[in-house]
Amino acid sequence: MPPAAAIAAVAVLGLAVGSFLNVCIHRLPKKLSIVWPASRCPSCERPLAWFENVPLLSYAALGGRCRTCRAPISIRYPMVEAITASVFVLQYLAVGPTPLLAARLVFMSALIVLFAIDLEHQLLPNAITLPGIVCGLAFALVLPPGLIDALLGAVLGGGILFAIAEGYYRIRGEDGMGMGDVKMLAMIGAFLGWKLMLLTLILGSFAGSFVGMLILATRRGTMRAALPFGTFLAIGAAIASLVGDRVIAWYVGLYM
Repeated sequence: MPPAAAIAAVAVLGLAVGSFLNVCIHRLPKKLSIVWPASRCPSCERPLAWFENVPLLSYAALGGRCRTCRAPISIRYPMVEAITASVFVLQYLAVGPTPLLAARLVFMSALIVLFAIDLEHQLLPNAITLPGIVCGLAFALVLPPGLIDALLGAVLGGGILFAIAEGYYRIRGEDGMGMGDVKMLAMIGAFLGWKLMLLTLILGSFAGSFVGMLILATRRGTMRAALPFGTFLAIGAAIASLVGDRVIAWYVGLYM
């Protein structure tokens, strides 16, 4: 397949997957089935026709409103579809048409769902993180980073955040981090290995600190404001999966 056609095919796949991820993002926090019933308007509950489910195009054609009740449709829907397509293409460009691509696309799909749900609900569903750990380890049996690195990544990822959360609780007497973050970083370690997991933690922490300082500087919150750390971990993991090996090689080269 010519490169342009392959990229287009991956983008179309990303749009289709993004449409399904929207279902997960909408239903998982409500503990609803992601396979039944069929997609419907969140306002009037009318089942959607097939032509109302075409990624990006349906939203534009309908003007961002339900065809029946004219209730506004969240901009999140086309955004998730576009982001998923873009991330899929970036992963294809990074690893090419290799078996590793399948693992990375599964990983990106999980990250997108966790990113959106944590951003809106401050929740990281076990329905994503726990199967994600298993999938990451299963892929590692035959793909990079390899089973040993993946096991170390999962154990260290979960262990580091658990130790931080436990220490914060013992010192302050209150929860400073949810167990969802612990399980999410374990999932990231299972997919990326321990080195890229640590890079993810660093990138996510920097991103969270930067946003926290902006909130303080603009007086839109206080030091006690809760930040969706899983959202920042998702961003860090996506970056690490694309350029993490080069970043680590550059850093190690500084001391060689």
